[in-house]
Amino acid sequence: MTTLSGKTILMSGGSRGIGLAIALKAAADGANIALIAKTDRPDPRLQGTIHTAAAQIEAAGGQALPIVGDVRDDATIERAVEECVERFHGIDVVVNNASVLNLSGTTALDPKRYDLMQDVNVRGTFMLTRAAIPHLVQADDPKVLTLSPPINLDPKWFRAHPAYTMAKYGMTMAALGFAHELADLGISSTALWPATLVATDAIGNLPGGEQMVAVSRKPEIVADAAYAVLTTKGQELNGKTVIDEDLLRERGVSDFAAYSMTGKDEGLAPDIFLG
Repeated sequence: MTTLSGKTILMSGGSRGIGLAIALKAAADGANIALIAKTDRPDPRLQGTIHTAAAQIEAAGGQALPIVGDVRDDATIERAVEECVERFHGIDVVVNNASVLNLSGTTALDPKRYDLMQDVNVRGTFMLTRAAIPHLVQADDPKVLTLSPPINLDPKWFRAHPAYTMAKYGMTMAALGFAHELADLGISSTALWPATLVATDAIGNLPGGEQMVAVSRKPEIVADAAYAVLTTKGQELNGKTVIDEDLLRERGVSDFAAYSMTGKDEGLAPDIFLG
């Protein structure tokens, strides 16, 4: 195990939720974190902006580089990589966190919403990682971490929301592709997914979101698992899809009550794509 002190992380999203929790965990080690996010101004439906996230990262002990932009846009990705390297002199880690959630069925899903999910989730993951590779190969023990689920071919995950399933599985396929293609270059690629629902705005804004949040865990459990992935030396977790609770249990964590929104480790809702 190492720390993330002095490491530079390039992350998509991160203004709030799981991405911000990962950033704050890394910042506590003294990491440099470049965030690509669209939320430049407050939105009543969402907590925080890229600027409040940057302030929190700095307060936690890290250095922040907020980059206002859209991960769907190639020019934004190019600019983000350039600014990150100029400011921090390299890239050690890419975190593919940005993701769009839409659980509509096929006929109910607007084509623009379909394109949004595919472009942010799959294309954004692929293109951001692609752009960072020339700098990752120069890093000591570089990592790519993608927030996406194990590929579970149980028909129930295709029946209700096939477009979302395709988009999230596409992220995992990208992560697995990087793992097998880039391992010889020293880059380790891992996918990470929560065992239970996590209390984020994406969940809270769904119909019935308040009840879902009540049976969820806090984003900090994913952040602690992400930290464990990013501080594992070498290729040990390359090509694996890791479940947060499983990894933390392997690393000696036994009390998960503090991660629960209720303070009790019972009655929690499992996340989708599991079981």
